[in-house]
Amino acid sequence: MNLIYLHGFQSSPLSMKGQLLYAYVQQHRPDIQMHLPDLNAPPLAVLANVSALIRRLPNVALVGSSLGGFYATQLVAQHHVPAVVINPAMRPWQLFQDLFGDVLPYVVHPNWSLTAAQLDDLADIALPVAQDADKILVLLQQGDEVLDYREAQRYYSAASPSAMIMTEAHGNHAMDDFADKIPMLLQFLSDSLA
Repeated sequence: MNLIYLHGFQSSPLSMKGQLLYAYVQQHRPDIQMHLPDLNAPPLAVLANVSALIRRLPNVALVGSSLGGFYATQLVAQHHVPAVVINPAMRPWQLFQDLFGDVLPYVVHPNWSLTAAQLDDLADIALPVAQDADKILVLLQQGDEVLDYREAQRYYSAASPSAMIMTEAHGNHAMDDFADKIPMLLQFLSDSLA
């Protein structure tokens, strides 16, 4: 399996979840090759770059957190690959407008500033209904202090067939117990590729 980890907004390939996943795979799963692309770029460039990576590799699966979960959902529809999404951003354009609307363009990274046009791009690429949702495992925590978990529950359960959704009480946006979930999510992805 080629496993691509898609980090969240204002994060990097060195994100905690990405590094936990990488360390687990290195130690326990020599059959998995990890890829941790840097997603600090405009949304359309991110999707183009990750799509090119997916096309180059066999047996691809995705894990995406927050904004990375939003991207993963779009990529599942384009490439019919399985994914695990962790506290995914459902309407990132609205979230970023609310947070940064007064200071756009907002410097996210030395190589990337978020612009109003990119917020429009995010809204334009968002699927009204999840495609191939049965290839998606959604991990949610009700204690998410950034996103309303109920939006993701509604979105992924409205698809037909629906995604597999696991919602836990408490928790937070970072999903601090992510390391405990790694064996389960790798099993889901392996089964989905079989």
